[in-house]
Amino acid sequence: QAQAEETQQNQVIYRAGSQAAFKGPDKFFTGKVSVQPLFGSKQPQAPFGAGAVTFEPGARSHWHVHPLGQHLIVTQGVGRTGTADGRIEEVRAGDALWCPPGVKHWHGASSNTSMSHIAVSEVSDEGVTWLETVTDRQYPK
Repeated sequence: QAQAEETQQNQVIYRAGSQAAFKGPDKFFTGKVSVQPLFGSKQPQAPFGAGAVTFEPGARSHWHVHPLGQHLIVTQGVGRTGTADGRIEEVRAGDALWCPPGVKHWHGASSNTSMSHIAVSEVSDEGVTWLETVTDRQYPK
């Protein structure tokens, strides 16, 4: 018992590159997207996970909804995020974004600059609801 308690008190280091990056699936993204998992959920103490996502110019997610919301921290480049009400915002390296639960949105790079962000999301049984593609007409050039 003492050893188990001691283990729970130790910090955990997730070494860079210890989890393989993968191509963002075409069923969720338009354009060239790379996803690098950073860490997963540690239920119940830390019910969230994170990944670093890089969007090449013009690449973007499809419309989607997070049941518990999502934080994005832009680490490089210039990107965009849009919501179902037609509002589109530019985001730049150093910006952080909170997308509340249930808000239909998309995010990605600008048309001529790549963008990388760290996505931090609470883990839920419901998971992300992926929706339709963001059309070229909805995505500003």
